[in-house]
Amino acid sequence: MIVNADSAQIYRDLRVLSAAPTDEELRVATHRLYGIRDGALPCSAAEWAAMAKQEIADAHSRGRTPILVGGTGLYLRTLLDGIAPVPAIDSEVRARVRQSPVDENRRKLATLDPDAAARLKPTDTTRINRALEVILATGRTLAEWQREREGGITDEIELRPLLLLPARKWLYARCNERFAHMIDEGAVSEVEALLARKLNPNLPVMRAIGVPELSAYLVGESSLDQAVVAGRQATRRYAKRQYTWFAHQPPADWPRFQEPLDVERLGDALAQLEPNR
Repeated sequence: MIVNADSAQIYRDLRVLSAAPTDEELRVATHRLYGIRDGALPCSAAEWAAMAKQEIADAHSRGRTPILVGGTGLYLRTLLDGIAPVPAIDSEVRARVRQSPVDENRRKLATLDPDAAARLKPTDTTRINRALEVILATGRTLAEWQREREGGITDEIELRPLLLLPARKWLYARCNERFAHMIDEGAVSEVEALLARKLNPNLPVMRAIGVPELSAYLVGESSLDQAVVAGRQATRRYAKRQYTWFAHQPPADWPRFQEPLDVERLGDALAQLEPNR
């Protein structure tokens, strides 16, 4: 049983742009947590982890092996290591922070949580806002809360991790091919349908790779060729960030494969892995 661990593939609105499993792939194996959420309803890492736990437990109860597949590091880390027990943020505090300019919030953060302010990029609006609203609402820094992670399943399961880190040149070429293929498969129509819903532009589904770039084309701000170039570039940049995260953040003893693996070689690699507890 394959369990989705990709933050974009959880939305049914992004079947093309998230490269969701094809009908043929769905017939080959049981897939869970793909296309289950409407784009108007953002899915947090904690929500995904709770759903993933249920799917893993269900697979185990049936004597089946769940295989988590996806590149959202935050999702995987939340599931395995747990999440900081940060209380719900007061709505007035959150509104006040998110309505303020990011440079103003960063100045406040530098006074209240200088370590976070120094660590975060000045343009990282999301993380600056999060760090500031947490300390304003709770009186404790986000780092302090994160040292108290709870709910992880690492100690409850036998984990056999495998990281695929192919040559960057090969990876970036695949990124370019992938975006062109998505255009052929109907990505423009997919984004057109999203725009017609007039969703909040800050929703994850509206910020997914390809959506801003193709939106610019659909509203007349760029040509389709320019949108494709921008989409390919955004895909490569994201792949670079993912590559860096998975190369350095997971434990050093997690196997890292540098060469692309076809289906047969991937099966052999999985069979040879030692449990990681």
